[in-house]
Amino acid sequence: MGYITSKALEETGYVVLDRYNQALDPKEWLDLEYNDWKSSGDTRFAPLASAFGEIECNGFWNHKPPRTDKDGVWIPSQIEKAPNLTRRAQEPGANVGRCRVIELQPTPYGDCLYNLHQDDNNRLNPDGTGWVVRGFFNLTDDKDSFFVLRDNRTDPEGEVRIALPAGAQLIIDTQRLWHAATHLGDEPRYCLITSWESGPELDAYIEKHHGVNHVESVPLSQEEQDAGQAEQARKDAARAAYYAAKGKVEVQAMSEA
Repeated sequence: MGYITSKALEETGYVVLDRYNQALDPKEWLDLEYNDWKSSGDTRFAPLASAFGEIECNGFWNHKPPRTDKDGVWIPSQIEKAPNLTRRAQEPGANVGRCRVIELQPTPYGDCLYNLHQDDNNRLNPDGTGWVVRGFFNLTDDKDSFFVLRDNRTDPEGEVRIALPAGAQLIIDTQRLWHAATHLGDEPRYCLITSWESGPELDAYIEKHHGVNHVESVPLSQEEQDAGQAEQARKDAARAAYYAAKGKVEVQAMSEA
């Protein structure tokens, strides 16, 4: 039967929507309760919706009963502090799974490449239902930072680098694409991440906000690209040596975040 997917994501696996006027909203993310949950980099997360409405970030399949990343339960104490963020996550009208704000500390390009990962959004997702993708709404004005997307984790061919000013809005098939953020600056980056089920509601939202599936990559010199690749290879080798010393086989696992 196959999954219900979004045509807008078919070609490249991502769309960039109209930029949101973030300056009109209060900085609600600063009032939320965060968990020290590590994903790709030095991170914390503030959940707005979780498996059972508790302030935790675990994958829905790790709960009892286990299920896919859909039907998230909104957390009263969090959404009371962040009504605008909640409204934006609910605006598409699509089924929401996990919804949370990520706090990412400064992350150089080489570390970003090492952090590249795929998400496991569709574990236990029944065939014939909507494929789960993720929205990324940048909250802070990170003008020198960018999101990195790749088809192959270690191959830079076709790499896309998407700018992250305040109000940048992306929807990404994060189970298809390897992804992570390069965050340059002294302050943390904050971003609202929402799991959405693909279907007519999400398609209409993408169309309403003029989603495009090709953008010009943030410029990066060949020297910077080569140095990033070298750092990724160095860290990969160190990790492989660590596992080998313990007599374990390294597994390139999907992220739970």
